[in-house]
Amino acid sequence: MGNREKLLAGAVQCLQEKGYAQTTARDIAAAAGVSLAAIGYHFGSTEGLLGAALQQAMADWGDELERALRADEAVPGRSPAATFAGIWDRVIASVSTHRSLWSTQFELVTQLDRQPQLRAEFLGSQQQARFGLAALFADIDPDHDPDAAELVGTFYQALLTGVVVQHLIDPEHAPSGHDLARALRTVASRPPGRDA
Repeated sequence: MGNREKLLAGAVQCLQEKGYAQTTARDIAAAAGVSLAAIGYHFGSTEGLLGAALQQAMADWGDELERALRADEAVPGRSPAATFAGIWDRVIASVSTHRSLWSTQFELVTQLDRQPQLRAEFLGSQQQARFGLAALFADIDPDHDPDAAELVGTFYQALLTGVVVQHLIDPEHAPSGHDLARALRTVASRPPGRDA
């Protein structure tokens, strides 16, 4: 493993243990076992390294989640609602396992206005995330239907963000996959503006 990879691994470890604001360049260099100068050489700045580390950690989480979902995606005779609930139960379990990663991501979002480089990186990854979610949850290929992938991916990204926040704040009362499936059916059957 080269210094770049060691720095990324060390930064991911620090983000998980300390969060974004509390992680220093010295922390990362010590965790990686490399010199402080290597951070500037490979990433330009500590912020650049932390942004790359968070993106790497989220990509790894996405790969892990995709493997878990693909392993159980086509159960014969399973209803679409049960499939939807099962997917979300696995997402929620993964969020619980990677709680520190999600906390750090939300912490980092609060820094974007003060760090234009991070904002640019996050904007670039937003489109990728939407397309990935559309492919994962709705089997929409962004190369064949980019408009549908954008629309559906944005919906799932909003839902994922809300579910994660609820599980970070109050996991005991946050929705399960079954709750989300019931809510979606209820919302779909009650058009806006209909009298109660």
